[in-house]
Amino acid sequence: MTYAQQAFDAYAEHSAPVKTDRSLEYDVIARVTSKLKMTVSDPDNFLALIKAVDENRRMWSLIASSVGDTDNQFSKDLKASLFYLYEFTLLHSRKVLKGDADVHPLVDINVSILRGLNSGDDR
Repeated sequence: MTYAQQAFDAYAEHSAPVKTDRSLEYDVIARVTSKLKMTVSDPDNFLALIKAVDENRRMWSLIASSVGDTDNQFSKDLKASLFYLYEFTLLHSRKVLKGDADVHPLVDINVSILRGLNSGDDR
């Protein structure tokens, strides 16, 4: 490659696809959900389960804190539902880590949220 071509490539417009807030949220939830699903296929890897459940809890903590943000435009019902899911996720995560429950309900909740984000129904 010539120097001229290298210079052209360096200064050429490189357009990356612009991600919306919704698509970024979808990507994060999908990644966390994928990690939770992997623990189902490898039930002997308790460390992976701990990490996946912890990441899921942290994600839901962020969701819960965003519900209380004054800039949040969601309806009161949707905010209440999301906060309830956060509370359930915390309680169920403790049970999963104690060995008293399995991870499937956490996966199911996240998949439902992904469907909602995909459908465009966010209000």
